[in-house]
Amino acid sequence: MRRILLAAALLAALLPLGTAAPSWAALNAAAPSWAARAEAAFAKLPLAPTPPMGWSSWNKFRCNITEDLIKQTADAMITSGMKDAGYVYVNIDDCWMAATRDANGDFQPDPVRFPGGIKALADYVHARGLKLGIYSSAGTKTCQGRPASLGHEQADARKFAEWEVDLLKYDNCNDAGVPAIERFTTMAEALAATGRPIVYSICEWGANKPWEWAGALGHYWRTTGDIADRWGSMVAIVDQQAGLEKFSGPNAWNDPDMLEVGNGGMTETEYRSHLSLWALLNAPLIAGNDVRTMSATTKDMLTNPEIIAIDQDWAGIQGHKISDNGDLEVWAKPLSGGGAAVVLFNRGPVGAEVATTAADLGLKAWTGYRVRDVWAGADTYTLGKVRASVPAHGSRMFVVKPGLPGKVPPAVAADVRTDTEGFVRGGQTFTATVRFSVDGLPPVRDAEVTLAVPEGWSVRATGRTRAPVVVPGRPFSAAFEVTVPETAGKGVFGLTAQVTAHGGRQLTGYGSVAIAQAPQGDQWLSDLDALTADVGFGTMGRDVNVSGKPIKIAGVAYAKGLAPHAASEVRYFLDRRCTRFTAEVGVDDGTNRRGSVTFQVLGDERRELAATGVIRGGEPAILIDVDVTDVLVLTLVTGIGPDNNNSDHSIWGSPRIVCAG
Repeated sequence: MRRILLAAALLAALLPLGTAAPSWAALNAAAPSWAARAEAAFAKLPLAPTPPMGWSSWNKFRCNITEDLIKQTADAMITSGMKDAGYVYVNIDDCWMAATRDANGDFQPDPVRFPGGIKALADYVHARGLKLGIYSSAGTKTCQGRPASLGHEQADARKFAEWEVDLLKYDNCNDAGVPAIERFTTMAEALAATGRPIVYSICEWGANKPWEWAGALGHYWRTTGDIADRWGSMVAIVDQQAGLEKFSGPNAWNDPDMLEVGNGGMTETEYRSHLSLWALLNAPLIAGNDVRTMSATTKDMLTNPEIIAIDQDWAGIQGHKISDNGDLEVWAKPLSGGGAAVVLFNRGPVGAEVATTAADLGLKAWTGYRVRDVWAGADTYTLGKVRASVPAHGSRMFVVKPGLPGKVPPAVAADVRTDTEGFVRGGQTFTATVRFSVDGLPPVRDAEVTLAVPEGWSVRATGRTRAPVVVPGRPFSAAFEVTVPETAGKGVFGLTAQVTAHGGRQLTGYGSVAIAQAPQGDQWLSDLDALTADVGFGTMGRDVNVSGKPIKIAGVAYAKGLAPHAASEVRYFLDRRCTRFTAEVGVDDGTNRRGSVTFQVLGDERRELAATGVIRGGEPAILIDVDVTDVLVLTLVTGIGPDNNNSDHSIWGSPRIVCAG
């Protein structure tokens, strides 16, 4: 029956939107060839019982690739320990091929970049116990304009097999109007006909819901457009994974794109979140950095055995979001050995406590639970709460299982709260309270609390900072008076608590406050500094588009505007002084009618004030007119449309805020 349903899904995906899916009888009558091809596709080899792991040239090197780079990378994967950790695929991305095919119409490698040929390179990689991956596109040309495989599938698959390639990444550029399923099915058949075991990576960008049909054809498929080495891009991709978990499993994996860890566009904290979430999502772990020169920190992150074990868990159950409280999220997945992995995720710009419980993780009722901090490699014991103070853009990853306390210490948590709404001004004095909680047994003795503030700020305790004993359910709180210097500039400033307990055990808690200038009178938002601006690619244009050129939407010019590449979140401090926000939103004309974007305006606690449907390139702008009375922070969000994030050049045209003078 599953074969029947997938075959029907294959044909249904070829039909125009709004057309009813056919019955099995109608499928056989209307297109027996497609039914047979879908049926035959189940002969694909089980080459990916766990998510594939390896490296790809694209994220770091783009077209700047040579056979020497590939050989050096293969060697570095061995000497760095990546091969021993499970990274076995060495994948050559776009630009490896010559500008033209040979006299027989076959692919040929670029003679300057790859003078020894792909077969010799495969031999080199295989001799080191690794596997070679290669790239093509299901189009007339690759994304970088090189020869591609549409119309040449059989010949190209035979050539890949002749070269003893082990993996094909098959991209989606220059499709000539041929439906995606037809193009990707044809290559699946061609690969199968070679008789060589070749892992098939379907890089369709999530444009036609490949999770509903690609499992019959390939071993993993992209669920989104390309990732960028930016926080906004990574978080937008995470958002798109919610709800896809039911389509993933052994030999058929959702792929949120390659890893950016170590490429320099994010902080170490952000990269840990990136890798933690990818592992929880059972993503193929395809490193995209320069492994020849990576730092010890990057190597340790990529080869962390406990992170990899969660990604490679043999049950193959993809993680999913179990709670969403604004910027604070909890993602979890059951594990084959019992228990659950959980990521406490803080996507926001300030530190905060993120919490869940063993019951919410789906664990059976028990007297208590062992909590393994995956990154720290340390165990604690909890009676049921699972929580942690998480820095901005950070995460904490745990494995939680029913168990007895044994000799492990109790689970503890510390958080920092202030008597402000998160914003202060120069010269202000406020109170910060550190709360230290114990969630397991035994009680904690001799707990002492300190608070670190930014350089130049002053802090003093206003009460007790030491507790002889702290027991579950009775947290200890220490208050501190913090004074901001008169000359303090704008920004977000951390408040870091340190708790030291008996035996030298230490715990860190995170808090923060911000200094920002509220608008006065009527102003263009593009004339104001954003509190934070997370964008998918590049930097946000102010009064120019992402390319630095004048802004236009459907031929209408805008002298004032914000131009973040979707997905994006841009925040402005209003201080409850404003009453109205207006803007005309759409896709910049510089995309040549490409791109598709959604727009949202959020108030405090991510409360939706306005939203558009999908706006596509070339369509007229839509007016947004929003009452922002009593809003402390205004958040402007652009989301990725139903195809992918390519050309999603969003525009907030004439963004006007009306505030008290």
